[in-house]
Amino acid sequence: MNTGSDDIRSGSTMAEEPSDRGLGSRAPRFVQESRTLHLSWRVGVFIVGLAVVVGGVLLLPLPGPGWLVIFAGVGVWATEFVWAQLVLRWTKRKVTAATRRALDPAVRRRNIMVTGALVIVVAALVAVYLWQFGWGPPWSGDR
Repeated sequence: MNTGSDDIRSGSTMAEEPSDRGLGSRAPRFVQESRTLHLSWRVGVFIVGLAVVVGGVLLLPLPGPGWLVIFAGVGVWATEFVWAQLVLRWTKRKVTAATRRALDPAVRRRNIMVTGALVIVVAALVAVYLWQFGWGPPWSGDR
């Protein structure tokens, strides 16, 4: 069965591969061999990544996946720039830790209890408002 890789690593799994991969350019070898071509490649990757990041920033106040697009732009940059690779590794660690904390049963129970308490408080406030003013707005002057 063809897995798409001719590299046989002993004990390596797909989950381990991203952390095993070194930092640096992911450009094709023929691009890396020519300094001029590699510089042009880096400028092109920067411009494409910048366009994606700017698009994500524009989507932040608008309906759309703004942060997802921003991280996709950083992912484009990470194909060529070490600083972007480090940012993505840091982000992945933070998201993984936050997910682990959010899925902790004790935290989930606490969140459900807090949400339930807030629903009860809001329902009580709505009941008091309706008892005091009725269904009409208080400025209608029907009193």
